[in-house]
Amino acid sequence: MLLFGGQAIGGAVNALDKRIPRSVPDGIKLDVLGSYGSAANERAASGAAQFRLGERWAASVDASWRKSDDLKVPGFVNSPSLRAALLDEAAEYRADGEPAEAEEYEELAALSGKVPNTAARSTTFGAGLAFIDAGGNLGISVQRQDMRYGLPTRPGAGHHDHGGGDHGEELVSIDLGQTRVDLRGAVELGEGLFDSIQVRGAFGDYQHIEFEGDEVGTTFTGRGVEARADLVQNEKNGWRGRSGIQYFTRNLSIVGAEAFAPSNDVTRFGVFTLQSYRIGQIELEGAGRYERATVRANSVGFQQAYDLWSGSAGLTWRFAPGWKLGANYIRGARAPAPEELLSDGLHVATQAYELGNDTFRPETSNGGEVFLRYDGGRYNLSITGYLTDFNSFIAALPNGAEEDDFPVFQYIQGPARFQGFEASASAKVLDWTDGGLTLDAQADYTHAELKGVGPVPRIPPLRLRGGAEFEFGPLHFRGEVEWNDKQDRVASFETPVAGFTLVNVSAVWHPMGDEGPLTLSLAGNNLFNVSARRAASFTRDFVPLAGRDVRVTAKLSF
Repeated sequence: MLLFGGQAIGGAVNALDKRIPRSVPDGIKLDVLGSYGSAANERAASGAAQFRLGERWAASVDASWRKSDDLKVPGFVNSPSLRAALLDEAAEYRADGEPAEAEEYEELAALSGKVPNTAARSTTFGAGLAFIDAGGNLGISVQRQDMRYGLPTRPGAGHHDHGGGDHGEELVSIDLGQTRVDLRGAVELGEGLFDSIQVRGAFGDYQHIEFEGDEVGTTFTGRGVEARADLVQNEKNGWRGRSGIQYFTRNLSIVGAEAFAPSNDVTRFGVFTLQSYRIGQIELEGAGRYERATVRANSVGFQQAYDLWSGSAGLTWRFAPGWKLGANYIRGARAPAPEELLSDGLHVATQAYELGNDTFRPETSNGGEVFLRYDGGRYNLSITGYLTDFNSFIAALPNGAEEDDFPVFQYIQGPARFQGFEASASAKVLDWTDGGLTLDAQADYTHAELKGVGPVPRIPPLRLRGGAEFEFGPLHFRGEVEWNDKQDRVASFETPVAGFTLVNVSAVWHPMGDEGPLTLSLAGNNLFNVSARRAASFTRDFVPLAGRDVRVTAKLSF
């Protein structure tokens, strides 16, 4: 979080791709992949190539295509509570002498088998070029992505009133286009105090249009630039670390009848350092970050700057071969997002009317974790317990009101506590000449409370997962079971989520050996076609998880 910014309070994802080459290949490296998934009749194909242009030059090209139909689901599309509400609405229409409207709501309650308006298609093209030698590297890449996909509609919302007025809206689809340019470079500084200077930059030009049927509804247009530079230290006498600066700016224009927030600009500038020092079997770690974030919306006369201070301290003790015991303290700070500050309208993606609050202060937290880990080759174990107190947590809560039959979500801010654990273990229990049997298990749980209010919305329940992997030379088999408890610790006006169990199996075959160029795989996800909903989803009441999905994939690399 301290390296990537306070906006990553929930965790940072460091996504690496091969579009900017990291080494000069001997010749041409080519990856071709094709797949089919039955749950949405999904067809996908992609290809990527890296090739040598000279002694110190490398280039890459890639392309991908994907198309899918409406998602197949087992049983009813809508949750029991939503179906009951639709049937109550139908009964009211019948009582009012409006049988046509009543039948429409009854049909919505009976909807099953597929989630309407979830088909999608996308294409992506990219290319990269890099200069690489012993003194450093510099590379650039360009990507163009185009997508068209439907947005599931909350049943009954924005539809009719009991006076017979028709508010029926066309199905909404998104036409999205994005061009992205990335830059990455490094200068090697040798064996002195500093190892290297690393720089990264990105420019994005983004637009998506919300179509209501064939008519243009709301248009979102954004441009952004991000840049960072890291000064990486060589390890000297147990001391290592990195320090840097980061800059981000983005402007977003929202124009249309359903612009749920005004056009806005966000700018962030941060400086950070992360340092660690090892003394024998003990490692100490500390980090700090200062960031200034500014949010502006000129059309409503809003501008606010936030000063954000974050820090962490940690200790790890390697008390026995393969074992580590540690503890970390983290002070986090995050500026409110423009949507949390300025929303006042229907957000089509969540199918909810959202209300922000422009008086929010930064979201700050103090948290700690303790962990125990073991890495013994055949056996691995990791257990982490955590507790985080937020002084000013921001959450979108349903308040029971409706706008055109869409639920109203009001952003609020207040103290909150998150606590829970994560645990995982694996063991290779059997060995044979060309393979073995490995068992693994994971568990995670979060208890989150808004003090004086109640449970934090959209929190996943206790989840347990266990799996087994068999290896027979070029054949690899895996089976796993994922059990999710029911989630009945829900916010006011949220509906409980039933527990469910998913069973997944897969087989991977390397017909030309593990190091060979061809990989074939066959997977069955949600093998028993269980109806399931994720508690963390805004749209869980009318978008369940996919039903049984049989997926075939072929990959060729050489």
